[in-house]
Amino acid sequence: MTASRIRAALGGALVLSMAAVGLLPATASATASASAPTVVSTDKGAVRGAVSRGVERFLGIPYAASPAGSLRWKPPRPAARWTGVREATAFGNPCPVLPSGNGPRSETEDCLDVNVWRPAGVRAGARLPVHVFIHGGGLANGSGAQNDESKLVRETGVIGVSLNYRLGAFGFLSLPALTEEGGESGNYGFMDQQAALRWVQRNIAAFGGNPAAVTIDGESAGGWSVCGHLVSPGSRGLFARAVIQSGSCPSEPQAQAETGGTAFARQAGCDGTDQTAVLGCLRSASAGSLLDASRTFSAAFVDGTPTFPVNVREAVDSGRFARVPLVVGANRDEGRTFAQGYIGAGKEAYLAFVQGVAGDRADEVLARYPWPGTSDAYTAAYLVGAVMTDSGLIAGIGGCGQRSLVRTFARYTPTYAYEFDHRTGPGLTQIPGYVWGAGHAAELAYIWPSFDNGTPIAPLFNAGERRLAREMTQYWGAFTKTGRPHVARQPAWPAYHNGKGLTLSLRAGGRSVPVGDDQVSAEHQCSLWDTMAVTHGS
Repeated sequence: MTASRIRAALGGALVLSMAAVGLLPATASATASASAPTVVSTDKGAVRGAVSRGVERFLGIPYAASPAGSLRWKPPRPAARWTGVREATAFGNPCPVLPSGNGPRSETEDCLDVNVWRPAGVRAGARLPVHVFIHGGGLANGSGAQNDESKLVRETGVIGVSLNYRLGAFGFLSLPALTEEGGESGNYGFMDQQAALRWVQRNIAAFGGNPAAVTIDGESAGGWSVCGHLVSPGSRGLFARAVIQSGSCPSEPQAQAETGGTAFARQAGCDGTDQTAVLGCLRSASAGSLLDASRTFSAAFVDGTPTFPVNVREAVDSGRFARVPLVVGANRDEGRTFAQGYIGAGKEAYLAFVQGVAGDRADEVLARYPWPGTSDAYTAAYLVGAVMTDSGLIAGIGGCGQRSLVRTFARYTPTYAYEFDHRTGPGLTQIPGYVWGAGHAAELAYIWPSFDNGTPIAPLFNAGERRLAREMTQYWGAFTKTGRPHVARQPAWPAYHNGKGLTLSLRAGGRSVPVGDDQVSAEHQCSLWDTMAVTHGS
């Protein structure tokens, strides 16, 4: 499977699986019942937030100027100053996106905002540790509104931050004219993230945070982003710890990205040999027309550039990354979220899938993942999901790709590995008869109960799942505070050491337990996949 098809599969699955919260009902309720509004002075002006249930929130704060018109496909510029006190009680606009499970269509380019949560009563000078979350969505959809940090802040006493960044063709378009103009092209959405992290460094102390104790955390494409920040020279010094949830470290060369960008420009009706004219055409086009042309656009980080001087995974493999404490994990059944298109498919469709993945080694794969004697409407989806998971087919996410990444990081820096192993939870949406297992994004509602897929997930938790949610929140809070996920009266989470290789298996009902590398390898058939090129993705 090519890199573009992998990203297209990931983005398409996330359309289904990763719902943006937008203006959450919980947030609306909090705003309505807010009391004792507080004012904080940022470097661009004062903001007034709201307080509810022990958490103060400051939403929709600009960290950069609107990247529209002549600023399209340029690095983010500083936000304008404002006078008076800016109300900061509602999330800002999502960046331009097509409609998806992450929310409705948006054509608003004035979207580069951050959101801050803090314990009520905290003021400047408290120097609390800071947790910054970068949303997923295949670099194609999502927003900083979908992961409300209130629970993490309330239960662990840290400062929470989320952010928007340019997505899809708006954030990751490469063209020869753009490369000539700026020295590189295609990494604008990532540059937005860096600008947001610099905003945190300048401003978080005013909210009571410690700029020297920032943890960056991201899931899926947010996990790609965290790996990118570990590698990118421009991100050095902007964080002290990092968490990669169901992520990996993909990137592609500038020339390859320009080929995809040129195809997008043609689709948008901006074609020709005069590259300056092509760029002018694109910058004058409406956001809506660019969105309509972007349905097949595949976003990626671009290497061989000032932002990523070398391929991101190659940099990690050679130890050329910020050696900060890490939490790196994935879900036991990542692929079940991506394999739902195979619900109702039969044996022939499954065999064709394996042939496409494994080629002349298909028989080896089928020996490990055979079609059973008795099947139903979900058999193909479960088998495809298992192959996707274990092989790391989707850009190296999960299974043996995840194991390889953990082992690599652990050679250079303190690393804590986990696998979200609760396989009987409510899933992301209700599909009668389909067992989600621990599919991609299934862990998010345990730390961020705001996360749902149009149907609330966290309210469906049973007592054991609510306990797991409390434990995971405490682990994430402890790591944010100390760089170690050690929590009294919870199962021990040892560091991953090559040779020992203990991974914390996160399970409901207080049954989480460290498991050995041999067990992880056997569960995911790594003796097979480690010998095949699909394992790490690209």
